[in-house]
Amino acid sequence: MTDSVTVLYFAWLRERIGTDSERLALPDGVASVADLVAHLAARGGGYAAAFANRASIRCAVNQEFADPASAVRPGDEVGFFPPVTGG
Repeated sequence: MTDSVTVLYFAWLRERIGTDSERLALPDGVASVADLVAHLAARGGGYAAAFANRASIRCAVNQEFADPASAVRPGDEVGFFPPVTGG
């Protein structure tokens, strides 16, 4: 799928959604991280649960930290994970 993105889920997001990754055809109107999150949450079930508190989720696009306004394009790898803490 040339118009798709690879979506990776880590830690408790993976547990709630039930998979660690998927290839997803990029729907019309999904152009940013925020758009992608809204699309995923609208799937319901584990997706809705995973993205219920969006402020507690971090994102990377092509292994670079990204904010909700960051662009998402076909071929991108988008990862969602909880905040990372150091010690």
